Amino acid sequence: MFGGVNPAQMKGMMKKMGISQVELPVKRVVFEMDDGNLVIENPSVMKIKMQGQESFQVTGDAVEEVSEAFSDEDVKMVVSQTGKSESKVRAALEESEGDIAEAIMDLK
Repeated sequence: MFGGVNPAQMKGMMKKMGISQVELPVKRVVFEMDDGNLVIENPSVMKIKMQGQESFQVTGDAVEEVSEAFSDEDVKMVVSQTGKSESKVRAALEESEGDIAEAIMDLK
């Protein structure tokens, strides 16, 4: 980016411009979204402060985690209501997109 400028000079120039950078000792970064999570494994996170604003630069190995439309508690309740196995209940809940009443009706 800036050929011929060594890192110490770059740091000095940034300090003069009021820009500070600090690497954070982060183990994992999770972005929680409506349809699941984006997880950054083995991240390198830089906190950058410039003109009173803080921003974060994240790099690493990204993995998408799709969230289920139902919880373990939902599974336990449907198991208790239907007497079916956990695997059958999970399949029914996935089929009904988390609709507990529909899953129970389908299993009975």
